[in-house]
Amino acid sequence: MTTPPEPLPAHEPAPPPDDEPTRTRGGDPDFPSGSPSDDLPLLDDAAPAPRVRRFWSVRRIPAAVLAALVLGGAGLLLYDVAAVRADRRAMAWRRELADGLATRPLDDTWVVVGAAVAVVLGLWLLILASTPGLRAVLPMRREHADVRAGLDREAAALALRDRAMEVSGVQSVRVRVGRAKVAVKAVSHFRALDEVRADVETALAAGVDELALAHPLALTVRVARPPRKA
Repeated sequence: MTTPPEPLPAHEPAPPPDDEPTRTRGGDPDFPSGSPSDDLPLLDDAAPAPRVRRFWSVRRIPAAVLAALVLGGAGLLLYDVAAVRADRRAMAWRRELADGLATRPLDDTWVVVGAAVAVVLGLWLLILASTPGLRAVLPMRREHADVRAGLDREAAALALRDRAMEVSGVQSVRVRVGRAKVAVKAVSHFRALDEVRADVETALAAGVDELALAHPLALTVRVARPPRKA
C-alpha cells in the first residue's frame, strides 16, 4: 500500500531586510517612494527670500586668448634674453623698442596710442572680472536651498510666442526677451486691435508668471494690422 506524499508546508515570503528601501509609490514596485527632489531642503516661507544673482560666465575664450598672448610674449622675451646671454645680438624689435622708449617723448603720438590701448585693454579685463556675464540666461526663483535654475532668453521668447499665438485674431507674433522687459509685436488680421492687445497682454502676463523668473519682466505689447498688398 502506497502512502500519499505529505503536502509541502507553505512558506511565507521573507520580509525585506531593514536596509532595503520600501518601494510603494502608487502601488508600483518599480518606483521609489520619493523623488530626488523630495530630499532637497525647501526654503522656509516665513524667512525672507534669498537674493537671486545672475550666473557667472566661465569666459574660456578671453582667458585662453590672454593666456596665449602672455605665454607667447614671455617665451619670445625669454628666448631673446637667453640669446643675449649667449653673446648674440638682441632681436631687432627689442633694440628698436628700447631705443624708442629711451628717446621718444611722452607726448609722442605712438606713445599716447600705445598707452590708450593698454588702458582700454586693462579696463576691459577689469570689467570681465567684475561682471557675471551670461546675459542670455535669466535666473529663476529658488524653491530649494541647494538648487539654482536658469532659463535661456530664446526659450522664454519661444514659450511666450506660443502663448500669444493661442489668442484669437493673432496671425503672427515677434517676441524679444531682454534682461528686464519683454517686447511683443503682434499682427492681427481680424477682431478689434484693442481687444486683441488686451487678450495678448493677459495671456503673456500669465505666461511670464509661469516662467518663474526671479526678477519680473516688464511687458510691452504692440498690435497692428498686416501690411496691405500692392
